[in-house]
Amino acid sequence: MAAHPGETGFESEPETRGDGRCKQPAEPGSEEERLPVEPGLETGTAAAQVYLCGSTPLLWRAADVRGARERAGVVGTLIGSLARQPRQNLRLGRPAQLLPEEARLLRDTGRAVLVTAAPPEAEDGVRAEEVERYRERLQHSFLEQKKIALEDRKQVLQRVMNQKQKDGGAAGAELPLRDRLSSLESSFTFPEAATAVQLCTARARLGYEPEERLLMAADWPQPRDERTEARYRVYRDLRRRGYYVTPAGKFGGDYLVYPGDPLRFHAHFIAVCLPPEAETPLSDLLALSRLGSNVKKTVLLCSPGESGGVVYTSLQWSGMV
Repeated sequence: MAAHPGETGFESEPETRGDGRCKQPAEPGSEEERLPVEPGLETGTAAAQVYLCGSTPLLWRAADVRGARERAGVVGTLIGSLARQPRQNLRLGRPAQLLPEEARLLRDTGRAVLVTAAPPEAEDGVRAEEVERYRERLQHSFLEQKKIALEDRKQVLQRVMNQKQKDGGAAGAELPLRDRLSSLESSFTFPEAATAVQLCTARARLGYEPEERLLMAADWPQPRDERTEARYRVYRDLRRRGYYVTPAGKFGGDYLVYPGDPLRFHAHFIAVCLPPEAETPLSDLLALSRLGSNVKKTVLLCSPGESGGVVYTSLQWSGMV
């Protein structure tokens, strides 16, 4: 194993943009390094709306998912099922689940807002009214569908009865059908379990109905420990350098680091975020370096520095001595 303090590949190799061009990274703390707010936001471009399910940030609207990726380089992970292919998990759709660091970066750069929640003292009353209105809509829909189903049944019986009369069968063969048709109003049943419920797939309805926005609203997630703050500072620094970042749970790290859009590039680095002065067992370092060698990626140990920057140390497995 060979450890190279301060060597990250950022300075020894030119950085590749998503469009294939290369540039040298900016110096830490410089004006160029700062992640600017998209100019369109100052001219009236709507910020993305982030909803929280528990502590998980979600983007529901297609425009927000596309804007976060194109303007801020925030990739996210699609976790929803497709309307036309709901019973498979190879291709997923909205919502897009964000890392807490991605959501916080969008907020810090002014590209996203959290939907305002109802005041705690008014929340119970608001929810009760919403539930009551929802039940009224369901009951109205049930009655309409029952009426339509009854008319369909009448048309079927009338069509069969007319067909028997047209075929010239035995006299009185249509009388049982006529009796059923006349008593259908009182005998027809339509269970509530058979009611069709509308699922909005053409657009994210949560982004348009105020009462439904409140159901997903919550407080914005904030760092609660030193490791969480370290993860965010590392994520922000990598994005400032122009790299794309996705979760790396199955690779044993915190982030996978791409030189461009993950749809066009393979990851070059596995980033492991460590708080300053944190002690790491040698066995963990050996395991990480061997893992990086097996998947052909460089392991980066990333720790926030005192001046606001991030210190990177690369690990490469070179065999046993």
